[in-house]
Amino acid sequence: MNDSSVALRHSLSPYAVKYWRMEEVISNIIAFIILALFFYLDFRFDWYSWVFWVLAAVAVFFLVGLVWSLLSPPLTFKSWRYDLDEEFLHLQFGIWGRTEQLVPMTKIQAVSLTQGPLMRKYGLASLFVETMGSSHAIPALPKETAAELRERIAQFAKIKEVEQ
Repeated sequence: MNDSSVALRHSLSPYAVKYWRMEEVISNIIAFIILALFFYLDFRFDWYSWVFWVLAAVAVFFLVGLVWSLLSPPLTFKSWRYDLDEEFLHLQFGIWGRTEQLVPMTKIQAVSLTQGPLMRKYGLASLFVETMGSSHAIPALPKETAAELRERIAQFAKIKEVEQ
């Protein structure tokens, strides 16, 4: 499993693309409203001419970001792979540069799930694995898969559940 030439078997949920796109749409709508408000204020109060040009430059960056937000979710989905065995959690991701992380089970101290409102809509959850020196995440897994994976990692890492 620690051989980097081994293909990792598991990928994220196909709904991850829809989730990420919806997340980007919401962010872009908020940014567009703020940008439109500044353009209106510039027009209404006749601010200095350089303010318009700064806003125009921000609008260009906004449009580039909008295009990227439509292209990046499928690319991110295709780049994410993970695998798990009794010794290691192996993560592989990255659109431009490939990152491979090998997390030893003996170093894992905590494992948790997070699920926001938008993730609940698509039945997704993100898994977070904490070690002494770092934190690792597997985003946008199907909720059931994430729960199973959390239990398997906890079992392999011998993490005891603490009552609060």
